[in-house]
Amino acid sequence: MPKRLLQLLGVCALAFTMLGAGTPATSFDKIGHQLMCQCGCGQVLLECNHVGCPVSGPMIEELKAQMASGLATGGILGWFVNKYGPVVLAAPIRGGFDNAAWIVPFAVFGLGVVAVLMLARLWRQRHATLASANRHETTAPHISDAFRDRIRQETDLP
Repeated sequence: MPKRLLQLLGVCALAFTMLGAGTPATSFDKIGHQLMCQCGCGQVLLECNHVGCPVSGPMIEELKAQMASGLATGGILGWFVNKYGPVVLAAPIRGGFDNAAWIVPFAVFGLGVVAVLMLARLWRQRHATLASANRHETTAPHISDAFRDRIRQETDLP
């Protein structure tokens, strides 16, 4: 039993140490998919499929050069933001004003759900009020047959 436990712990330790392992190619793909091509196509940098795109080639070379300089992912993304502006990022970076890009869609959805629920409640209350008014009309005092005959006589046109 202890031998089996030691083997299990060894495998877990090995797996844990390998979590951060990656090749430069996977790092290149990861960063390249966080950037947008600036030719106006609206595609991710590494997936720009324009034949002879004048922008994606130089941007990919810039990415390779920045990776070769040893910058971390945040530094490389920061370099591209400084050069091309925040539109170069495929998704906004969390922090500061960019949090609005993450929060606003969920907040609008939540407000929409609340508005629909309030509207449904208002309609249900209105329906209940109308239903109770209709019940009161049907429970009104009964009109006598003599009174009905008089109404018919007076409204009957010659």
